[in-house]
Amino acid sequence: MSRARAATRTLALAAALALPLTACGQDSGGGGGRDADAEGGTVGIAMPTKSSERWIADGDNMVALFEEAGYETDLQYGEDRVENQISQLENMIARGHDLLVVAAIDGSSLSNVLQQAADADIPVIAYDRLLMNTENVDAYATFDNSKVGELQAGYIVDALGLEENPDETFNIELFAGSPDDNNTRYFFEGATGVLEPYLESGQLVVRSGQTGLSDVTTERWDGGTAQNRMDDLLTAHYRSEPVDAVLSPYDGISIGVLSSLKSVGYGSGDTPFPVVTGQDAELASVKSIVTGEQTQTVYKDTRELARQAVAMGEALLAGEEPEFNDTETYDNGVKVVPAYLLEPVSIDADNYQLLIEDGYYTEAQVTG
Repeated sequence: MSRARAATRTLALAAALALPLTACGQDSGGGGGRDADAEGGTVGIAMPTKSSERWIADGDNMVALFEEAGYETDLQYGEDRVENQISQLENMIARGHDLLVVAAIDGSSLSNVLQQAADADIPVIAYDRLLMNTENVDAYATFDNSKVGELQAGYIVDALGLEENPDETFNIELFAGSPDDNNTRYFFEGATGVLEPYLESGQLVVRSGQTGLSDVTTERWDGGTAQNRMDDLLTAHYRSEPVDAVLSPYDGISIGVLSSLKSVGYGSGDTPFPVVTGQDAELASVKSIVTGEQTQTVYKDTRELARQAVAMGEALLAGEEPEFNDTETYDNGVKVVPAYLLEPVSIDADNYQLLIEDGYYTEAQVTG
């Protein structure tokens, strides 16, 4: 960014913050919601899909916070089609947006459009999914992704009592996220790093033999795809043996896995549900946990992530360096992208009230 442009944006931000704020709603059709006299600039927010409630919340949170800070916003959802997201970003660049916040559908497919952003002197924030194979990304706002996997796997270890019962063996199947999402690797490696000693000792048995990341990914994090794979696993490997645990990286996948398990009698009679992990504390999964189906999820407060992205954006638009707490981990193949990592929290039936205490959900939403 040129010094002149940075100075102009700094003055514009100061002027905008001095004015009364008029934050209005914003839908996926784009267009700003602020008063036309405000001078804070426009932020393009590119989200992957509305099929997951968390991305809807992420988009809404950022719109509210950026508009509160005096910016117009242009929120777009690609609906899991890379070509849609590329077109949306190209339109944002052509319209002269001042900042792009991108949660990529496929983090490796945006290099060309991100070069267009750089040529237009537009800073870019990667939001919860790393933008790969490009130097044209200025900051990364995310959670500690390896810790997410560690929490999921650690929960399985504790729930099965592996340390207390070293002579008992348990059956487990592994699921991972979408192969085009860089976070998938961090989640999976975090989890398998915890599970590896028990897999090597034979205390945990993967009857399918599917233990490599490429064997267990779930295209687009799709619950239906996960359900079909679980159907196949149960048919081929668990006709006479129970599955005791399922490592699931995301709540939508967990719900698909549970649907498959229910179809063959798990959760009824003498066949309890296995331990099933998850991520994102989506409402359907929190309800499932409360009713004794899904066992665990990982809570990632997307309100805080949105606040971090807004703080990064304001710094970049002022020509300043954002606050980072990790400048070593996230190598995108071209550069190490400086990041700010937030802490995830494990949630189960014993502590789901934390979500209510935090105001993430109401009691009526969870138990109604």
